[in-house]
Amino acid sequence: MAIQGILVDVDYCTGCEACVLACQQEHGYSEKGFGIKITKLGPLHIDEANKVFQYDFIPQFTQWCDLCEERCGKGKKPTCVQHCQAQCLDWGPIEELAAKVNSPKQMIVAINEA
Repeated sequence: MAIQGILVDVDYCTGCEACVLACQQEHGYSEKGFGIKITKLGPLHIDEANKVFQYDFIPQFTQWCDLCEERCGKGKKPTCVQHCQAQCLDWGPIEELAAKVNSPKQMIVAINEA
């Protein structure tokens, strides 16, 4: 069986935290527990004269993330991928995901090596 992973397209994450909430509900975590967390980067001053700022939102996986092993065992996607409003998370064999990383976008591949 191929090793599965999650691809994060950082350019499209809006910071909505739907993935965080879905993870918490799926695993029964409290509001202080999560397998995925959104880190906000910014504001970055792009053009201070015109008051142009950039914010980036970066999904990060914690040690509590098991890539929804139980869900995936039933043929479902990880809950964070299923509920991503911006559709910036993708699930599949890491070979396929790695092929998608070869682009000018900011992308991350997360795998569970448990």
